[in-house]
Amino acid sequence: MLEALDQFRPHHLELKTRLLRCLLALAVTSTVAYLFKEHLAAWCIAPLYRAYPELDKLVYTKLTEAFLSYLKLSLLAGLIASLPFIFYQLWLFIAPGLLNKEKKTVRTIMAWATILFSGGALFAYFVALPRILHFFMSYAGEALQPKLKLGLYLTFTARMILTFGIAFEIPFLMVMATRTGLTRQGYFQQKRFFFFLAIVVLSFLLTTGDPTATVLLSLPLFALYEAGILACRVFGGKREQQMDTSAT
Repeated sequence: MLEALDQFRPHHLELKTRLLRCLLALAVTSTVAYLFKEHLAAWCIAPLYRAYPELDKLVYTKLTEAFLSYLKLSLLAGLIASLPFIFYQLWLFIAPGLLNKEKKTVRTIMAWATILFSGGALFAYFVALPRILHFFMSYAGEALQPKLKLGLYLTFTARMILTFGIAFEIPFLMVMATRTGLTRQGYFQQKRFFFFLAIVVLSFLLTTGDPTATVLLSLPLFALYEAGILACRVFGGKREQQMDTSAT
């Protein structure tokens, strides 16, 4: 037992060092983001002003609300900015124990995961969010004036961006599940109804129960799921074919 602990100690120390570097990178990027908090907030609020130009400002009703809202926004921006460095530190930690083929696979996974998440976040900001905001703000008028809170709006925006960023990983995760043998070819096609139902329920919860917003969020997720089925047909059969060949 003591020998095993002595052998693990260098890895433990290396993991501790890399975690500290990641936390330091997050602290630095979040601090820099906080210095530009007004610009970040303006960037997030811009789709709202375009959806309802009559809205001139947001409000906050608690003394600490503005500070905490800017702090959360800065932490989120700092996390996104420091992700490449965090992934690099993770790669340096696990790479020595991988074979060359495994290193290539991990690099491919990280690259595709980053690209798809970025694509989902951009789609949310430039396509989905403006349409959802336009629908919500269509209820405003002379008899109903919106007084939106800064903290709630920033939370809503961040939730939408993160949701679409993660949702764009759906095809990639489906392909990986098929290639690694966790699911068989045709599984996601056979279970389409249940996954679609789960997507509708999730969209309903994320949009606080609004039917139109639920549809606006569900349709892109349906398309991503269908894209995942197609990707599984094209890229997901290699591992299964190898398993069938080895079995015979």
